[in-house]
Amino acid sequence: MSAKGKGSRSGYRGSVKAAQNFSANQDAETLYNAMKGFGSDKETIIDLLTSRSNAQRQEICTCYKTLYGRDLIDDLKYELTGKFERLIIGLMKPPAVYDAKELRDAIKGLGTDEKCVIEILASRNNKQIHELTKAYKEVYESDLEADIVGDTSGHFKKMLVVLLQGTREKDDVVSDDLVAQDAKELYEAGELQWGTTESTFITILGTRSFCHLQLVFDEYQKIAGKEIEESLRSELSGDFEKLMLAVVRCARNTQEYFACRLYKAMKGMGTRDNTLIRIMVSRSEIDMLDIREEFRMKFEKSLHNMIRSDTSGDYKRALLRLCGGDDDAAGEFFPEAAQIAYQIWEVSAATRIELKGTVQPAPDFKPEEDAKALRKAMKGFGTDEETIINIITQRSNAQRQQLRQQFKSQLGRDLMADLKSEIGGTLQKIILGLMMTPAQYDAKQLQKAMQGMGTDERALIEILTTRTNDEIRAINEAYKEAYHKSLEDSIGSETSGHFKRLLISLIQGNREVGEADLTRAMEDAKELCSSTDEDSGSMESKFISVLCMRSYPHLRRVFQDYIKLTNRDIEQTIKNEISGDLRNALMAIVRSIKNKPAFFAERLYKSMKGAGTDDRTLTRIMVSRSEIDLLNIRHEFKQMYDVSLHTFIEGDTSGDYSSVLLALCGDED
Repeated sequence: MSAKGKGSRSGYRGSVKAAQNFSANQDAETLYNAMKGFGSDKETIIDLLTSRSNAQRQEICTCYKTLYGRDLIDDLKYELTGKFERLIIGLMKPPAVYDAKELRDAIKGLGTDEKCVIEILASRNNKQIHELTKAYKEVYESDLEADIVGDTSGHFKKMLVVLLQGTREKDDVVSDDLVAQDAKELYEAGELQWGTTESTFITILGTRSFCHLQLVFDEYQKIAGKEIEESLRSELSGDFEKLMLAVVRCARNTQEYFACRLYKAMKGMGTRDNTLIRIMVSRSEIDMLDIREEFRMKFEKSLHNMIRSDTSGDYKRALLRLCGGDDDAAGEFFPEAAQIAYQIWEVSAATRIELKGTVQPAPDFKPEEDAKALRKAMKGFGTDEETIINIITQRSNAQRQQLRQQFKSQLGRDLMADLKSEIGGTLQKIILGLMMTPAQYDAKQLQKAMQGMGTDERALIEILTTRTNDEIRAINEAYKEAYHKSLEDSIGSETSGHFKRLLISLIQGNREVGEADLTRAMEDAKELCSSTDEDSGSMESKFISVLCMRSYPHLRRVFQDYIKLTNRDIEQTIKNEISGDLRNALMAIVRSIKNKPAFFAERLYKSMKGAGTDDRTLTRIMVSRSEIDLLNIRHEFKQMYDVSLHTFIEGDTSGDYSSVLLALCGDED
């Protein structure tokens, strides 16, 4: 099972980068001269310190002490004042020490700044939590947990203590059962009973991975008929409510959470400078580019512009340097994120990948000999699984169909029935899958996804968003033949709303073919752009009609034009404006268009990462892509995860099932 996230973003996402050709001694001398004599050269201080990484600033502090026998932070405190001083001193502290200082100030002053405590502890990962508690101990010779326990109470205190342990699960792949169980427990602990069982909320929201929680929230919405935030507001109160909402928002989208915090810090009368400074300092080397993009999309103005209009003087200049570029500059691309996205789409449009499978037709294929060998392997006491695996995985699907016919005519037996009676479990599923035609196999997978209690929407999405027109038409025929019912009728009865409309649009197999129409591409981009100002139903309809009907080359151009018009990638709009299964389906279409082998590589990785293996997804992709593009998927897998698909399968599966998967995978990369 997979969760949504920001997997599409890669590389460094901070706005402050390490300086090239860095000399700590030279910088120390420059700062000393800037503060020597009457007054200080604030511009030099700003320019230098906001263009060095935190690690480089620590080196400068050490060299300054060595060269001049003075403490650089003490000298900066002496020369600077007010908010500007607080910002610059914040930049000079290591991140963990800075977080520790902010928490110390929040709990040891007159009254407690609960919002600061919530912001830091709800948003930091395990490593950051461990580092800040260690730094707090070293700097203040006091235990952070003890100080927080002494300054807070009730369920708010209990949740803070849980977060302070830094034991949030890291796995981004979980089982359907665990997601469903957590969603059910949250529902039963709140909406379904008189009063609220807060401990359930604390355990699940305080310890599960963010990726897991995203899936839980989706499942919760299905069960409760409302978003979990709405339930939290109605069931909880006070600081505990604020903390739990902050955890949910960080789990959904940490960068959007910080964008909202920044907006509120500057909105209205007065500026909450402590919040503004803390976020700008602490996120400048982590995800400030993404926070900027979220800010612009959510509030329709750039963070740069809001800082510029809400602050002044040297303080403003330093904040703007930490912010980086202005995303509202007329006709300009978003300085980093959108420009990168545009380049990715350009590469996608220009690249013509030769798709290669890992399974090729066997040379000198002799179906009569294979039929005999298979019968011998299944005859008598015991089964020779190795022979079955070797023959079936080393023949193309067309050859396997000949083999089925030969087995029947030569031996008067049904090969599929014999295989089913001789082997079981995951080995049976994958072997029988290989023996079906691709269309029969996809039809069966779709039927299984809709069979029984609940629908496997992810399987429906994976298959229907990635198949060609010809493949879709063949699936429709195979489904009708096997189940005496049209695929459209089955999907119509198992799904609803715009998600149903999208799937039914896809199963028509009428996606346009051909290259991009440049004029029409810009018109489509404008239509998608303007649709976000309309009600959600109209917007979703337009996204469905464009993304499900236009050819891949045309859509690549549409998505480039969309970035020109909006300064953001289409993925961001889908993530922020659309929810549930429809969002997942539209995202699958976009990612398939961008790089289909990479899309499948990610699906394979998530099927095996973490506790338990999603064998259904793993088997489905290995079978269905083995003669199409599994070699390309293998290469993308190695590039994306720095480990070979072969090694990953070997470490996650066993026995004959593993042998089949490895045979389909082919060589070790």
